[in-house]
Amino acid sequence: MRPAHWLPPVAWMAVMFWVSTDSGSGEHTSRILLPLLRWLLPWATPEALDAAHLLLRKSAHVTEYAILAALWFRAFRRGRNLAPPPAAWSALLISVGWAALDEWHQSFVPSRTASLTDALLDSAAAALAAWIAVRGWRAALDGATTALLWLAAVGGAAALALDRWAGASSGALWLSTPAAVALLFARSRLRRKHDVAGSGRARGLGALGDP
Repeated sequence: MRPAHWLPPVAWMAVMFWVSTDSGSGEHTSRILLPLLRWLLPWATPEALDAAHLLLRKSAHVTEYAILAALWFRAFRRGRNLAPPPAAWSALLISVGWAALDEWHQSFVPSRTASLTDALLDSAAAALAAWIAVRGWRAALDGATTALLWLAAVGGAAALALDRWAGASSGALWLSTPAAVALLFARSRLRRKHDVAGSGRARGLGALGDP
């Protein structure tokens, strides 16, 4: 593997190591982010600003480990010519190991704390990036959309049943749940038509190739 392949993820890991020191502590990031949040959200309470600051820090965790997994995936694909699944597993193992080491390192920094939750969050972000790298953006978005629609349909139906049993009002669920079911049905019909059309084109090309 040439330096052009492994240097980007290693350099990113060095940046992540620096961020996990006192320089990336909540005390330091609050000096930059809280004034910015107060300017963007002048109506927000101090508690809401603190919650937004925490959310931004957790989002940074997700982003940096997703980038790390993507960089290692690229390194193994281009530098070692691995197929997508092995490259993704290799990238994921490195990212998960680095997440554990990162939290262990933070346990020695007085202004930081080690957190199993953060390690799991980082690993989940790396796994998501690796899955997207294998499936491709279009397939991943299609799968995520289908999963969210199923969640809205099944979860909405369960919530409607519970509301009816408890005698509570369901509000917008009466609109969102049928809409999710209708969209799932429409996507299924479109996918079936697409598969049939693809099969027809394949048969036509096969017939043209016959002597």
